[in-house]
Amino acid sequence: MAGRSGRTRGAASEAEGVSRLAKADGEAEPDADPEEVARQICLRLLTAAPRTKAQLATALRKRRVPQDAAEAVLTRFAEVKLIDDAMFARAWVESRHHGRGLASRALGAELRQRGVAQEDIQAALSELNPNQEHETARELIARRLPATAGMPAQARIRRLAGMLARKGYSAGLAYRVVREALAEEESGYGPAFRTECEREPPEQETADGPVPFSDLVDLYELEANEEAADL
Repeated sequence: MAGRSGRTRGAASEAEGVSRLAKADGEAEPDADPEEVARQICLRLLTAAPRTKAQLATALRKRRVPQDAAEAVLTRFAEVKLIDDAMFARAWVESRHHGRGLASRALGAELRQRGVAQEDIQAALSELNPNQEHETARELIARRLPATAGMPAQARIRRLAGMLARKGYSAGLAYRVVREALAEEESGYGPAFRTECEREPPEQETADGPVPFSDLVDLYELEANEEAADL
C-alpha cells in the first residue's frame, strides 16, 4: 500500500509540474479563463519588448486562444495604452534610424511587416526629414570610407553605394553622398578620379552578369525580411 500511495503522489506531483510548465509557456489549461490566459500571454510578451497589436494577435493565435477572447484583451490593452502602434512606430523609426542608419523606405517596410497601419507609418516617418536622412547617409559613408582605401575607384563606389542601398536609401541620394565623400577625401586623388566619380552610377557585377545600380535599392528588403525572421 505504501508503495502504491507513493506512486500515486509522485504521479500527481508530476502532473502539477507539467501543468505549471504549460501555463508558464502560455498554453491554456482546459478550465482556464481564455481572457485571463490571453492577458497573461500579452503581459509576458510586453514585459520582454514592445509589441504591435498584430504581433500580439499572432502570438495568441499560435497559442490557440479563442478569437473573441483575444480581441477583447487586445482592445482593452489598446484602450489603456499598453499597446500603442503609433507610439511603437515613432520609437521604431527613432531607434532604427539612429542605431542602424536605416532610411525611410527600409523603416516603412519593417513596420508593415509588424502589422502597423499605413497612417501610423506615415506619421512616424514624417518626423524623419530629408536633411536628417542625408546627414545620416554621410555619417555612414564616413565610417566605411577608410576600409575602402586602396581599392579601385569604381569598386569603392559600388561597395559604399551598395551599403546605402541595402539600408533603403535611394540610388540618387546614395550615389550623390558617395561622390561627395570621395571628392572631399584628402588622399591625393587627382582630377582623373573626380572625373570617374562624375560618370553615371556603376553596375554591380554578379555571377549572372551586371546588375544596374538602381536595382540595389531593393536589396534592403531581403535584409529586412531576414532580420524580421530572427526577431
